[in-house]
Amino acid sequence: MSTTPENVIAEFKSGFACFVGRPNAGKSTLTNALVGQKIVITSSKPQTTRHAVRGIVHRPDAQLILVDTPGLHKPRTLLGERLNDVVKTTWAEVDVIGICLPASDKIGPGDRFLVTEAAKVAKTPKVALATKADLVAPERMVEHLAEIQKLGESVGIEWASVVPVSATSGYQVEVVADELVKFLPVGQPLYPDGDVTDEPEEILVGELIREAALEGVRDELPHSIAVTIDEMGLREGRPEDKPLLDIYANIFLERDSQKGIVIGHKGARLREVGANARRQIEALLGTPVYLDLHVKIAKNWQTDAKHLRKLGF
Repeated sequence: MSTTPENVIAEFKSGFACFVGRPNAGKSTLTNALVGQKIVITSSKPQTTRHAVRGIVHRPDAQLILVDTPGLHKPRTLLGERLNDVVKTTWAEVDVIGICLPASDKIGPGDRFLVTEAAKVAKTPKVALATKADLVAPERMVEHLAEIQKLGESVGIEWASVVPVSATSGYQVEVVADELVKFLPVGQPLYPDGDVTDEPEEILVGELIREAALEGVRDELPHSIAVTIDEMGLREGRPEDKPLLDIYANIFLERDSQKGIVIGHKGARLREVGANARRQIEALLGTPVYLDLHVKIAKNWQTDAKHLRKLGF
């Protein structure tokens, strides 16, 4: 019989989980909900995640490190191929995979492709997450859970568990954390208490600018937007109690014809992008921000290896 007092946790666990799913399956929103603050950009546009962002969930019994991957898809460009490589490399390195299958959509060829690919990583446990549970009636959820079970059987996956969840309403977010923690190895925390991500601030800032630029633009534009940070630092000569963070950033597009969409009439759209991005950056970093944005063209950067390297892919 164990003599460990009830309030002492005998086995602290720490390890990695990743969320995968079709573009726009709710992976980023779920990551932010579990971490408790925004560290990953979310957008109504699919395919907005481009980095494997690590979000850190601190619990009394465990430290769960979430790797948010781009949506796996059949690639049409060199950028698409590189994003898929990021997904597959991540799968091979984590302790558990959470596969997001939104309840608001019927399971289709994209989900089948994804789950078939995931089945190839045979040794890693897989938890099926029926995301966007708040958008469907209970009868539809029952149907969806049966479809998930059938999909797993058809490709030879035995789900470790199947969990309906809504990151937006908070429904069963803690249950998802509990399920993922079950598969982590026993070990010490890997990150200091209080850290929520290991992404450099410049990357997070660039992503928030890109999110602001994505909102409200035409469907063909999301893939064409990339952001680089030229310079970022506290302005010199300011009193300590009144800091100001200067950020100089570039929004890269692929064609001259796209410039007008992002800049807008007399610069109105770009000013709106700047104001929205600045609010998000100030909320993230807790410092007033001066944001200077420039729109530039890098012709067909998604298919040009040199441009991809320059833009960080």
